[in-house]
Amino acid sequence: MKRLENKVALVTGGSRGIGAAIVKRLAAEGAKVVFTYGRSVEKAEAISAEIAGTGGVAVAIAADSAQPAELQAAVDKTVADFGRIDILVSNAGIYLGSPFEEHTIADYDEIMAVNVRAVYVAALAAVAHMPIGGRIITIGSNMADNAFGAQTTLYTMSKSALQGFTRGLARDLGPKGINVSLVQPGPINTDMNPDDTELADLLRGRMAVDEYGTGEDIAGLVAFLASGEGKYITGTAITIDGGLNA
Repeated sequence: MKRLENKVALVTGGSRGIGAAIVKRLAAEGAKVVFTYGRSVEKAEAISAEIAGTGGVAVAIAADSAQPAELQAAVDKTVADFGRIDILVSNAGIYLGSPFEEHTIADYDEIMAVNVRAVYVAALAAVAHMPIGGRIITIGSNMADNAFGAQTTLYTMSKSALQGFTRGLARDLGPKGINVSLVQPGPINTDMNPDDTELADLLRGRMAVDEYGTGEDIAGLVAFLASGEGKYITGTAITIDGGLNA
């Protein structure tokens, strides 16, 4: 029996990069997966078709994580189709980098809406439909603990907020039998952060393991946390960054 057989998962931002790897891994582990996407409709449809071709279930829903009503609709759709949500993975996130003196209030509102508020909104909506043994897993960043350089203020602030959210929510939901964890990836080879750039060379020089990670590396950790094997892990952040923060 697969580790996540008969589980229902909702993944935000699941059409590309780390999110797509998580969707595929959870489906491969036996979960029925609903995932949201923003503009990548072709990629989302391709993922659903790929998973269906292997006998799995993956339903793509267009939803802007900056819009609370659209996240609520994604939760409602998941529950309407499958009856509950066992696993919530909040993966959607954005990066805005510019000199601090060029920041605007609109920049702050944009990044906090997706990187922080959406995580809160999705959890608040999903918990009402989550049974004992449920999992809330958020994808953060190792930059919450190490900014590495300039022009990262808004991003590191938003990702650091997820640490407090995880600790507090774990206390709130522990008595209900729901675990809450934060996964903090470091350099992962995606189309947004390729491993063949000057920045990638710089980061590799600082890492304990001299290579970029993959989306599958992150997905493997998420699947572990979502399974019964992760039942004693809650209220904590797990950094997976090849030793960059070591």
